[in-house]
Amino acid sequence: VWVAGKESWWFDVSKDDRIDVLPEQKRYEPGDTARFQVRMPFQEATALVSIEREGVSDVYVQRLTNRSPLVEVPIKSNYAPNVFVSILVLRGRTGEIQPTAMVDLGRPAYKLGIAEIKVGWKSHELKVRVATPRDVYQTREKVPVEIHVRRADNDQPVAGGEVAVAAVDEALLELLPNKSWNLLGAMMGQRPYSVRNSTSQMHVIGKRHFGLKALSSGGGGGRELSRELFDTLLLWQGRMPLDPQGYGRIEIPLNDSLSSFRIVAVANAGSGRFGTGFHTIRSTKDLMMISGIPPTVRQTDRFSASFTIRNNTEAPMSLEAELSVAGLSMDFPPQKFSLNANEAKIIQWDISVPLDCEQLNYRAQVKATTGQKDQIQIKQKVTPHIPVKPWQSTITQLDRKLQTEVEYPTDGVRGRGGIQIQLRPKIADGLPGVIDYMKKYPYSCLEQELSRSVALREKNRWDFIMDRLSVYLDNNGLAKYFASCNRGSVVLTAYILSLGDEAGWVIPLSNKERLVTGLRNFLDGKITETSIFSARDLDLYKLVAMESLSRYGISVENWVPTLTINPNLWPTSALIDWRDILKRQPDLPNHDQLAAELEKIISARMDFRGTILGFSTEQADFRWWLMACGDVNANRLILSVLNSPSWREDMPRLIRGTLSRQYFGRWLTTVANAWGVLAMEKFSRLFESQPVRGVSRGQLGSQTQEWDWTKESQGGSRLFQWPESKESVELEHQGSGKPWAIVTSLAAIPLKAPFSNGYKVKKILAPLVQKNKGIWSRGDILRVRLECEAQTDMSWVVVNDPIPGGATILGTGLGPDSQIAIQEEKKEGWVFPAFEERSQVAFRAYYEYVPKGSWVVEYTMRLNNPGQFHLPGTRIEALYAPEMLGEIPNETFTVAP
Repeated sequence: VWVAGKESWWFDVSKDDRIDVLPEQKRYEPGDTARFQVRMPFQEATALVSIEREGVSDVYVQRLTNRSPLVEVPIKSNYAPNVFVSILVLRGRTGEIQPTAMVDLGRPAYKLGIAEIKVGWKSHELKVRVATPRDVYQTREKVPVEIHVRRADNDQPVAGGEVAVAAVDEALLELLPNKSWNLLGAMMGQRPYSVRNSTSQMHVIGKRHFGLKALSSGGGGGRELSRELFDTLLLWQGRMPLDPQGYGRIEIPLNDSLSSFRIVAVANAGSGRFGTGFHTIRSTKDLMMISGIPPTVRQTDRFSASFTIRNNTEAPMSLEAELSVAGLSMDFPPQKFSLNANEAKIIQWDISVPLDCEQLNYRAQVKATTGQKDQIQIKQKVTPHIPVKPWQSTITQLDRKLQTEVEYPTDGVRGRGGIQIQLRPKIADGLPGVIDYMKKYPYSCLEQELSRSVALREKNRWDFIMDRLSVYLDNNGLAKYFASCNRGSVVLTAYILSLGDEAGWVIPLSNKERLVTGLRNFLDGKITETSIFSARDLDLYKLVAMESLSRYGISVENWVPTLTINPNLWPTSALIDWRDILKRQPDLPNHDQLAAELEKIISARMDFRGTILGFSTEQADFRWWLMACGDVNANRLILSVLNSPSWREDMPRLIRGTLSRQYFGRWLTTVANAWGVLAMEKFSRLFESQPVRGVSRGQLGSQTQEWDWTKESQGGSRLFQWPESKESVELEHQGSGKPWAIVTSLAAIPLKAPFSNGYKVKKILAPLVQKNKGIWSRGDILRVRLECEAQTDMSWVVVNDPIPGGATILGTGLGPDSQIAIQEEKKEGWVFPAFEERSQVAFRAYYEYVPKGSWVVEYTMRLNNPGQFHLPGTRIEALYAPEMLGEIPNETFTVAP
């Protein structure tokens, strides 16, 4: 009896019952006949030959003798890429040897052997030819490309197929090859042996021993323009149909890069034929100018802007190079020099980056006396090393004359900042501190990217993240803070669903279903939340999940009995979750009684101190592992009660109360700012219908400004200079409506001494490769050691260490990166990074959990540009408890030529 099923294992047979099955070749093509030698101990036998992989494809019965122990198997196209040939050899009873009372040597016997062979892909393979008229082009030329696709098995053209075409700078592929183009290889990956075989013959003939399998799984058997367009992707066309002869034609416009480009065509015909072809072209010029400018520098940096000039001709050149930089008042003298045939030289100009500059635009050109020339235009990002920040902010409605005193901070940098006054007709337009904070926010986990998109109301950013959300989902459908994390989070998953619903923005259906399924499985007990806080806060995790599901019409009635309902012991975030659940699902048992009790508890917890909205349980409400704090609770409460008639009279007080919670013109966390923007927007839509008319006036000392609402219907911003001594800002509005006024003091205050509030950090630099002892020079490699200390347990902590302009952090895994230089990097302590970010401006390590104690993180850096580079402070902070941080100042970093 022979049984075959789709299993990943099979019953073993005794070692004594195995035989060797040896294929004549390791690889065959469809249409070939595979020959196998069967080494059996029988004179004659009957062989059951089966072709197996996920199941049994074909079965043959063949007679074998010891003089001709060969099995022939015709190879079919569906056997690709590999197949297993199983041969069960059966010999009946022999009549020559009679059984005795002790032994039966002539009894029936069987042997089993399995061999694997590779099967060619010709029947599935397409030959793709990519051709261009020539291989070398000038910049900005258009390259005609012809693509021809034929079948590999019969060389016939493919009709009705299509290709995807890409043209990519090969310099990018040197950093990291693109393996996704090998579509056929991905489709034809080696398959495992997934058949379960068994036989009852051993029972028929009396054997009772089950031994080891003969073979392991898998078998064996053995015009002159400035060059400024430098995108690495020239073209991407996802679908280009082929004509009946298998031809496709396309034109690719080159940009300004002097490089090699790979033109790749990935073809498919139907569901079973694939192929890839490519062709390389080069763009060049007789005279080339290549930029060596750092992509990012900081204000007040001084460095050398270098350019490589290359003569690609067979004759010498006399040259003159010029440079101009928009945004700088400096004049750069031209440089004259000469180059021999096929020679290159580096030229430099010294640059001093000014204050209050965000970008420098370089225009450089080189001319030869023989007429050749090249000109390039480069944009360089400039960031502040002592940023101008809001240090105090007041937001209020101008329903009466406003007067507030201001005084310049003693440690501030003179000439920077000022008193900014912004007037807006509606509160939804009056959150400049939030907008500025979220625009400049440096960190980049999934929650922060989504919160930023909502707070800035950038739907395109939201849609972009949603398009790649699947890479952030684990096998259970839960969302991960970083794609590299091992597991997802119930809290983050619920936040994505709730935030998308509150903002009215779409989550793609496939991803939404996975998120919903993940939360369902958690509530059903199929997923155990692995956070160290989940055991004691299991009910709170369930409430978070149930609240987000209730937004999508999913009944939570079956999960409510799993809760221990005791609202008096719950934090305020859980009360708001429970209130929203009851609001959306009125059919829950005892709904009216539960809702009435809950309203009393929430009202009793609200604690107004002046105009600030607080909660009597504020300290216990701080649950960073649930992304909950007082700011989040205040803004979510407004969203929860916004449409409730019983709360309507309290809404203005709630709005002023949560705005008074702002610190530096914004709320503490990214989550709080996202909820806050939505709360202000929806409040404005419901309660602010009267337009603002008339004139508003502001005065600070001798400085006076006016806002004419007939000309500025959306309000405007004015910046007053800091007074020499303490002065009063006076604001008043004459006319109808009540505009919102935001008064913000802006100043640049340097960090002069280490600061510690929950964290400490110490920075040590050690040379690995140093040209001159004690002096950092261009090309040196150094190890940065950060010794960190935490005074309490905390989740989601980031270490942020800036690097000099133009420097490169090693260990990215890209092509030319040095693996030897990073081998001795140390990581000490019981902390493990969830994600490490090695950017052009800083090294950042994100930790999902940091216990109390010390830890060490190291990274390696190469210095590429000479100059004097200013650095902001090295910083450790808790992402969901930003008041917990440690920071040390960094000295100016000097790099010699």
